[in-house]
Amino acid sequence: MKPDLLFLAHRIPYPPDKGDKIRSFHLLAGLARHYRVHLGAFVDDPDDVAHAESLREFCASVYLPRLRPLVGDLRGLPDTVRGAPLSLARYNHARFARWVGHSLRQHGISRVFAFSAAVGRYGLARTPRHISRIMDFVDVDSEKWSQYAERERGPLRLIYAREAHTLRLAEARLAAAYDASLFVSAEEAALFASRHPALRGRVQAIPNGVDGRYFDPASGYPCPYAPGVRAVVFTGAMDYQANVDGVVWFCREVWPTIRATHPEARFFIVGRRPAPAVRTLANEAGVEVTGRVPDVRPYLAHAAVACAPLRVARGVQNKVLEALAMGQSVVGTSAAWEGLGPFDMLFGDQVDDPAGFARAISARLERDDALGHARREAILGRFSWTQTVDRCRALLESGLDDKPMEREAS
Repeated sequence: MKPDLLFLAHRIPYPPDKGDKIRSFHLLAGLARHYRVHLGAFVDDPDDVAHAESLREFCASVYLPRLRPLVGDLRGLPDTVRGAPLSLARYNHARFARWVGHSLRQHGISRVFAFSAAVGRYGLARTPRHISRIMDFVDVDSEKWSQYAERERGPLRLIYAREAHTLRLAEARLAAAYDASLFVSAEEAALFASRHPALRGRVQAIPNGVDGRYFDPASGYPCPYAPGVRAVVFTGAMDYQANVDGVVWFCREVWPTIRATHPEARFFIVGRRPAPAVRTLANEAGVEVTGRVPDVRPYLAHAAVACAPLRVARGVQNKVLEALAMGQSVVGTSAAWEGLGPFDMLFGDQVDDPAGFARAISARLERDDALGHARREAILGRFSWTQTVDRCRALLESGLDDKPMEREAS
């Protein structure tokens, strides 16, 4: 009989249609092949409630309370006043805590996997058993808030700076209480270890994978573009601040230069819930904002080039991995490429200045790409979900060795 595992996530890991949910879903599904998984996760999109049955197909039990941001913020206000990060305080949920405690007792769980610092506190519940605890931070989120603070002025700068400071302290406390802390790239792991040298031995870089069977250009997709269009495509959740900032910068600083020499080019912003600043970009010449689409693969398969103009980014960008798995070349900033290890010119171009970005896109619009297969094979060889899950499982098992009786962590 498979041992029991408590898997906690700040957001329901289904459908795997955005960055954090892609990683959490593949980890959950992979670990479910080896454990009886008890899943506790918050639902912040009412439409996602319908996917609970999909998760029950491979989870022994599932608990998915609704997270209403305003209610959560009010509930977490006392914690915030006491110095807690705003982004964690909203996850203060008494019923969730009771469900965790009940699950640990009822199922005799001795392995806990917490996905995101937002649910880290719940994985530290009191238990009389030896517990192996793994915390997947994914990224150093406190650094992301520092980057936001650097780009803002006025009150927002102060709010973001406070969040960066308080979150950095919270990350350290959680890392000290867990057996291992995971990050999505060597760069993220090294940054965290440099900030907290005493915890260096518990820090692990475990990258994302990419599903090569799903993202397969050989599958044959109908073209979503009009005849004669040379498409530049960006994919991602378009209510996410870093994505919004990236496409707005691209449209203002880069796109006019491209359009001046390539009037046949169109920039497609493909992704769910476009923020007002993104919807406004549809008024620009040659820019189309699709909103949610049933499948991003046709947009990637038939584009001339994919772009990742991110100025703020942490860890591995799934949008880059997916484009490369589809054989597509990518023009991205150094921030977008950072988590993928040494840059390989086979994959595309790494450019940060507007003029250079425009030249790189233009060059790819002007020639056919014969390197798609080689690009795909190279990225699939480097990023494997099977290897990622195997490493997580090994850490969970090693965390059971020679552990003292557990006490509730403060």
